[in-house]
Amino acid sequence: MVKYGLDYTRCRWILPLLLGIGVIFGIIALAGRGWLESQTLPYVHQASLWESCRRPQQGGEWTCESLMGYAWGRAAAATYLVGFILLVICFALAIIAFAIDTLRFNFIRGIGGLLFVAAVFSIMGLVIYPVKFSTEIEMTGINMFSWAYGFGWTTAIMEICLGFFFCCLPNYEDQILGNVKPTYFYSSP
Repeated sequence: MVKYGLDYTRCRWILPLLLGIGVIFGIIALAGRGWLESQTLPYVHQASLWESCRRPQQGGEWTCESLMGYAWGRAAAATYLVGFILLVICFALAIIAFAIDTLRFNFIRGIGGLLFVAAVFSIMGLVIYPVKFSTEIEMTGINMFSWAYGFGWTTAIMEICLGFFFCCLPNYEDQILGNVKPTYFYSSP
């Protein structure tokens, strides 16, 4: 952003926009029913963060069991939900921080630290879920952790990467605000 001459006023909303995309991915992961799915026919198993559904054969009726009856199910849901709530708070703080004309760089570094905390909670939920699900719930056939679980990991990776950006941005405060004299690499013959 700084090195290649992008103007701060044009690029100031890139990081909050990326946080907004992370929030959307987190909503998809929380609401999606594709955390675990059967990979091959007959498709008899489908699970979300909140429940596990099975059916006896291809055309049968789905029966669902809540994962909140298990301690690990509550722990996975709670830790991922805490990480998501911290992500939403970081998004709101980033909107506030970048909407102010005089950018407060220490405030931005705090958002980066909070994003790392959110990433830790999200990763804890994303690790607890498959480990305990595969040992506690009986699965038949070949199953895979699917698209909604992938959105959860994408959210966690975005939290880590954006945490680095938010923490490193104050190091370039003078360049961003235009307080540095430009250097021209032109020599006359």
